[in-house]
Amino acid sequence: MSKSEEIREKIMNIAKKNPKGISAKDITSAIPEISSAVLVTAINELLQQELFDLFSQGDSYVYRLKTTTSKQAVKGADNEEKVVYNLIDEAGNKGIWIRDIRIRSNLQNTQLTKVLKNLESKKVIKAVKCVNASKKKVYMLYNLEPDRSITGGAWYQDQDFESEFVDILNVQCLRFLHQRADKMKNNPRGPIVGRTQSYATAAEVQKYITDLGISKVQLDVEDVITILNTLVYDGKAESTVYPDGSKVYRAIESLIPPPGLVQIPCGVCPLIHKCCSTGLVTPQDCKYMNEWLE
Repeated sequence: MSKSEEIREKIMNIAKKNPKGISAKDITSAIPEISSAVLVTAINELLQQELFDLFSQGDSYVYRLKTTTSKQAVKGADNEEKVVYNLIDEAGNKGIWIRDIRIRSNLQNTQLTKVLKNLESKKVIKAVKCVNASKKKVYMLYNLEPDRSITGGAWYQDQDFESEFVDILNVQCLRFLHQRADKMKNNPRGPIVGRTQSYATAAEVQKYITDLGISKVQLDVEDVITILNTLVYDGKAESTVYPDGSKVYRAIESLIPPPGLVQIPCGVCPLIHKCCSTGLVTPQDCKYMNEWLE
């Protein structure tokens, strides 16, 4: 792959993650090493290859990746299909409800149902169920990844809320904050410095969770922030914002002693179901148990 092809591939990957469109500023932020001349050349080539749509937005331009389905939709489609397709296309990865399509397209129920079935059969669009309303479906382009507000993100599996998984993450995040606080409690530089250094960023907590390997799905920093915020709401942690704008979290002593699960490593161990008196995983040989007992 040539250098120019590699640059075009990177730009297309950025566009795929931003279905509503990207600006030149978005591209240079994601690819800081790209020069203005190379950027202009790459964008022009993508436009000539009809891989991008160009839109004006104020004083700048926005580039949106064309989908393979857009050509299928236009080719041989009647006016009703084009209208419905355009409405669904505008909705992006958050989708649009059938009632809104009906109102905006001014199509009758029978007619609209037929159009939607035709577009679905061509794999131009797809229907996605919402986690916050099991009977409600939204329509979006076939190749788009639904927004986490639709799927529920990492906390849902097949529309079922993974409460046990969330509880484990909650306990592990709190455990990390307690460990950080205990480590900094007797800081030789003084209590004020120790208190400041006992705060942790969401990125640090996310790395800790990732290194533990207890999650089957890739957790973003935003997912960990959600968990940390629940700890703040429960009065188990506090948050503050540093002068540089970064938000940090710190464990605090609650009025009620922390539950045993926070203190005992067994409560959050991913191998607890394999742990027994004999075998490869035993309490006698558990390094985490030994560290806790020290």
